Amino acid sequence: MEQPLFGEPYETHDGTTVIPVSRPVGVFAIRDGQAKWEPAVDATRVALLAVGTGLVAATLGGLAVLHRPPWPDLRRRR
Repeated sequence: MEQPLFGEPYETHDGTTVIPVSRPVGVFAIRDGQAKWEPAVDATRVALLAVGTGLVAATLGGLAVLHRPPWPDLRRRR
């Protein structure tokens, strides 16, 4: 059975009618006869993804430098 695309509308204390939408996730907010789409974005998840990507990049960069340093090899060869 498929989920309905729109949820049950409800009204906030300031008179805005809110209609939840399942795909794409967000809501339609209707205020003073004007409808506005507001996507549901989890800012914490986006920030954690960015920090995690930075940590992985820094770790891989550090491992690459330790494995083969970017400076020339100045040891004497015999």
